[in-house]
Amino acid sequence: MSKKAKTQSVPIAPVATVVLLADRGQSTDSLKLFLALNATATPFSVTSDVPASISSNASFLSGALLALTSSESVLFEPNTAVRYLLSKQADFSDSVTSFWSEWEASLSPAVKVSKGSLSPEVEQKLQQLEAALADGLKPSPALNIILYASLHSLVGTLSKAKAKFPKISAWLVQLQAEQAFSKGVKSWERQTGAPKQVSNHSSQPVDLPTPKVDGKVVIELKHHDEKILPKDGQRNILITSALPYVNNVPHLGNIIGSVLSADVYARFCRLRGYNTLYICGTDEHGTATETKALEEGVSCQELCDKYHALHRQSYEWFNVDFNFFGRTTTKEQMQVTQDVYLKLEKHGHTFEDTITQLYCEKHNSFLADRFVEGTCPLCGYEDARGDQCDKCGKLLNPTELIKPRCKLDGASPVPRESKHIFLNLTDAQPNLEKWIEKSSVEGAWSPNTITITKAWLKEGLKPRCITRDLKWGVPVPKDGYENKVFYVWFDAPIGYPSITANYSKDWEKWWKNPKDIQLYQFMGKDNVPFHTVLFPSSLIGTGEPWTLLHHLSTTEYLQYEGEKFSKSRNVGVFGINARDSGISADVFRYYLLSNRPESSDSNFTWDAFAACNNNELLANIGNFVNRVVKFLNAKYDGVIPQYTVDGPAEMKFVEDVNALLAQYVKHLEEVQLRAALKVVMDIGARGNLYLQENKIDNKLFATSRDRCDTVIASAANLAYLLSALIYPYMPGSSASILKQLNLPTRRIVESWTAKDILAGHVVGGAEYLFSIIEQKKVDELR
Repeated sequence: MSKKAKTQSVPIAPVATVVLLADRGQSTDSLKLFLALNATATPFSVTSDVPASISSNASFLSGALLALTSSESVLFEPNTAVRYLLSKQADFSDSVTSFWSEWEASLSPAVKVSKGSLSPEVEQKLQQLEAALADGLKPSPALNIILYASLHSLVGTLSKAKAKFPKISAWLVQLQAEQAFSKGVKSWERQTGAPKQVSNHSSQPVDLPTPKVDGKVVIELKHHDEKILPKDGQRNILITSALPYVNNVPHLGNIIGSVLSADVYARFCRLRGYNTLYICGTDEHGTATETKALEEGVSCQELCDKYHALHRQSYEWFNVDFNFFGRTTTKEQMQVTQDVYLKLEKHGHTFEDTITQLYCEKHNSFLADRFVEGTCPLCGYEDARGDQCDKCGKLLNPTELIKPRCKLDGASPVPRESKHIFLNLTDAQPNLEKWIEKSSVEGAWSPNTITITKAWLKEGLKPRCITRDLKWGVPVPKDGYENKVFYVWFDAPIGYPSITANYSKDWEKWWKNPKDIQLYQFMGKDNVPFHTVLFPSSLIGTGEPWTLLHHLSTTEYLQYEGEKFSKSRNVGVFGINARDSGISADVFRYYLLSNRPESSDSNFTWDAFAACNNNELLANIGNFVNRVVKFLNAKYDGVIPQYTVDGPAEMKFVEDVNALLAQYVKHLEEVQLRAALKVVMDIGARGNLYLQENKIDNKLFATSRDRCDTVIASAANLAYLLSALIYPYMPGSSASILKQLNLPTRRIVESWTAKDILAGHVVGGAEYLFSIIEQKKVDELR
């Protein structure tokens, strides 16, 4: 080569690929990837081509993934990707980073709901960050990325509120001045088409005046600001929803059957001022996981990571407000499960026996229950599983099936003997029955729950095997059982306390404190015997003072347009489909909860869904709130006038609302979710009737100003009450009402005076709570 010849630069091969998904990666979760990649100067490429290993489920994912070129691995969760990329700079095990990572996880849903505004929930979270920065918090590079990405959509809003959040404002300015940060944001905006956030840190704050409101009705929700532990002298409520399997994405039936129903009750309890902890997580052990992993050609852990992220995304979009959403593939799960077993063994409640299992000679392995299919001996259903018939609900042993077949290869398995451990439920029955008689009365179990439970007891409890010849699960701490794990029915319910142990090292204050804790559990009816018979038997047998079930809330089945939900047949609406519909989560929440299958199966139809939105939400509460706030702004410059509620019309109005309010509180205290929601709509209808009867319009304002003052102020007070009553059901709409009224979160109490808002209070601007769903949209969605 001559001296004049120019050397060519060799392109640096990318070591990572950002995979943009259904929304082109416009979610701020994907911003974390671009920030981390630029901060570490990691060569990367961007594509919309989904890796083959996950392509079958790509439609259920959102945001972006990070594919690693060297290991061909895929990182689904953005915080995991940040941890990987900044591993030399970040210590994710320290308590500070751990706390703020959890804080960020709880902030994200509230930011999405607020749509760029400072809702009361968002403000509460920001005040905590403001205080921490004032106290000297210096986030690590990784934590800067995680926190900034979650606040990115609020950058413009925060720049106008710098007087309220000076430390956050200064922190944002500092980050935006860093070249790597600026480059990361620009790269993300360019690659994804995400809208730019304009900040103006020299602008003056444009906040509304401080609310004028009766402080006795205000409540500050702090359930994500600190670890929630039981408190002496208070009502301590522990709530769980059935742990969803990670072998599939959740559909609307799964969501209404457990997590959404539990969320309503948890939100109600918080606004009542009860000390409330809501725990859930993914159930990740067992045959179902092994089967799905084989189908998708991935390891069990990879499958669990993928579907845990999918479940989390779905529940976040539905605004399900867990205190903690964990998983069962943790060391805490192993420790608690093994400890329960060892105490059962110590007290003589277990024994060993040899059982006959089905063995597949084609691939030389014992078949776990779910690897076997056949004809149910009771009802004749030809596709019954080895552990349960989905048609008649009977629990089965694989050897009971007629014409069994291996699910993996279709071969006919043969019986072989294998040694296992059994829980002696026969001996446990007397103590269990005593507990059931007491708890079913004190906790007001539903007739259906009692019927299912007593049917098991009447038949007589039999010893039940608690181990399986599997590799994926909690190891059995006993010699000779090195190649076996605990059966998932024994392992999974222990996930409730183990997930709580991941949330707090003081988990036993919740789970071994029966005198001070009331345990409420939510699930579909097929899970009843596991929670009223099998799980309590295990806990009682340890001899320890476990917190046992107080109230069980169950549902029947939700069908889709008259058919069973089925992902394989593409029948039904799944969590991510709902998100991509363009319709708010609150509308889905309302429809599902107003049609909750409490005593019989219910049916999801798109026509009924649209009618619920148009004829109920839009025409009732949406119309009432919009009319009140618009009138206040048009005629009163947004200021609540002087008023009195001593007149006969207002006294009757208050009396009627209080009668309905008492019903609402009673229904929710008894976990009658659907009935309470109907009462909310009745209260909204009473508000519309009040406006109609008093003919609030320009004429009333011009000719009877005092009367108009009273009517509009009373109506504004009802709108404030409605913000609290709909909060358990439609938290996004509740936040919007509070924003429009410029008021803090209201607690739920037994009586209403129509005098919560003080004269001189300034409301915000009006905005629509709901919009009409046209028939064309219905046809597109169907």
